[in-house]
Formats: sequence, structure tokens, C-alpha cells
Amino acid sequence: MWRTVSKFAESISLPLSQAQAQLLVDYAQLVWQKKDMLNLTSASGLEEILSRHICDGLQGAALAQRWAKKHALDTFDVIDAGSGAGYIGLTWAAALPHARVTLVESLEKRCAFLNWTILKLNLKNVSVKNIRLGEQKDLRADVLTERAMGQLSDILSICLQAVKPGGMFVAYQGEAATPVDAAKYGAVPGDVQKYILPSDNRPRQLVCFEKKSV
Repeated sequence: MWRTVSKFAESISLPLSQAQAQLLVDYAQLVWQKKDMLNLTSASGLEEILSRHICDGLQGAALAQRWAKKHALDTFDVIDAGSGAGYIGLTWAAALPHARVTLVESLEKRCAFLNWTILKLNLKNVSVKNIRLGEQKDLRADVLTERAMGQLSDILSICLQAVKPGGMFVAYQGEAATPVDAAKYGAVPGDVQKYILPSDNRPRQLVCFEKKSV
């Protein structure tokens, strides 16, 4: 199964070692093991977890890596807001070992799963915060990402507050994203990357906002 992950990553210019790809397969197996107990996914099997969730995480990780290279950053801080089962944040941590990833999740049982998974996978560059985004005012990142937190118009302000000046907010969106006034929150629209996952033909997009430097 690691070849499924590796092939997709290669197609989006995010080369993974076999060990990294296998780590993501191991993660999918942990999700499958706990899926019913914690209601982690409706996927019908490991292949669907990989193609629908892990590959979605890889798509964003590739974008974040390009951003980091553009800004000549050897390492950078990431927040995955509303992390849930960790599909985005844990995938980024595995694919981008030079990034420091913080998973922000308000549900204690999900945090317990995330911490258990981190130990099982022996990931050293990721930690978990059992809070809602915005509760810890000093929590800031170079890149903040979210998937399924809500409409952009409702979450843009609180997400940008947790982005460092000069940093980027990456929102996972469906085919149509709600127009928002980024300037109102001290940001400018960035890249919009449209893509399709291996699991289906539904258009998706990553919508980026760059926070103005002070």
C-alpha cells in the first residue's frame, strides 16, 4: 500500500522515502483500528483512508513545502486547527520532518487518539493542544491549515490571528469557496490550487491567504 501513497506524492512533486510512505500506511491502519470506537472515518477500508484523507493531507503538505522553499525556510511552525483524527496535521508531520507541527483539537478523546498515534508512529516533530483555536493567545505559526472547521467567512478572522506576520493560512475548500474580504483581517489572497484526489472526481481546492508583515 505504501506505493499508492508514494505514487501520489511523486505526482505532486512531494517525494517521499519508502519509510515515510510506510509510516502513512501505518497511520491509516491505526485510524482503521480505532475508527468505530471514536467515529474517525466512514471509509470502507485502508485504501479509501489513504486516497481520501492521507492524499488530501499530502496535497497541502506539497503546497506548504513550496512556500517554505520560496521563503528560504529550513524549518517552520505549523498549526493544524480542528485537527480531528489528524489527517492533515499528522500527514504533514510525516511528509515534512523539518516542520514543527501542532495539532489543535478541542475534543479530549480525539486528543487521546492523536497522542497515542504519535507515540505509535514515533513522530518527534508533532505535539497536541487540547484547546480551541484562539484560547491560547500566544500560539502562533508560520503556516496554519484547517479542513472542515466551517465557512471561510466564519473562520478567517480567528485563523489569521494565529498566523505570524508574513505567514500563510491554507484552507481546504470544496469546488466553490465563499468570497471573503481578507484585507479586513490584515491579509491578502494568495494561491488557489485546484486538485482532484485519487478516490473521486470531485474538484477541490486549497485557498491561501498571506498575512501582511508588520
